[in-house]
Amino acid sequence: MRIADLAGEATTPELRACAGRLDPSAPPDYRELAALLAMHWRDGAKVAGARRVGLSGGQGTGKTTLARLIEGACSGIGLRACVLALDDYYLPRAERLALAARVHPLFETRGPPGTHDVARLREDLGALAGAGVVEVPVFDKGRDDRVGTRSLEGPFELVVLEGWCVGAGASPEAGLCTPFNALERDEDRDGRWRRASNEALASSYAALFARLDELVYLRPPDLDSVRRWRLEQEAERPAERRMDAAAIERFVAHYERITEAMRASLPDRLEWTIELARDHSIAHIVRRGRERSPGG
Repeated sequence: MRIADLAGEATTPELRACAGRLDPSAPPDYRELAALLAMHWRDGAKVAGARRVGLSGGQGTGKTTLARLIEGACSGIGLRACVLALDDYYLPRAERLALAARVHPLFETRGPPGTHDVARLREDLGALAGAGVVEVPVFDKGRDDRVGTRSLEGPFELVVLEGWCVGAGASPEAGLCTPFNALERDEDRDGRWRRASNEALASSYAALFARLDELVYLRPPDLDSVRRWRLEQEAERPAERRMDAAAIERFVAHYERITEAMRASLPDRLEWTIELARDHSIAHIVRRGRERSPGG
């Protein structure tokens, strides 16, 4: 069954043509999904004007691939779009080291809420809807630090914010008492780190996510798949910049509590949930008010 069918849409010649122009090395179901989303947002832009969309999902789910395909699909149908990666807004290493010294050592590791420059991201997200050049940061994961900026010239009709925790909500205080995994049990015994991250989600991140008009969530089937996909992702990096399996296991543990919370309970304003199978294919699509699955 085609992706359009899963989303309750007709597969039109324009949709097939749009998907067919995208990177042939990308998975076919991701290419068709990108074309479907691009056409959906183009039609919405005629009514609502510039839109800000969140693209979220656990590590290794294919967010970056889908975001790149969406950008290409939008270009192919005349919708001016750009992608902002939450990862590019990691605090520079020196600032994370200072945060680790001031609040908790686990904040040295990039990724969890509290380790992003949310104020700058909010500013850039708003600026890209207007005319002019916006300098957005670039983060090199191999160096674990920022390496400069890139220029984006607005106005854009669509701005996609792609990141693992985009749209995540804060957890109830009571839920933070019990460690989620060995990392929390052994290295965050008093819960200071997870409470500080949760407070960031409840404040600055919540204000950022409230500016999004729509959310797309790539939902992994389980945490084991997230770990496996992240390890596969690391294998594609240059050998000299590659983490080993033990390092990946510890790294992913920083993300697991929020990843599982997102899997279990998504924001009320979620518009698209893309359910992934263990083989990384798209198994099921749930839209607000619509639901389809293969054979359904």
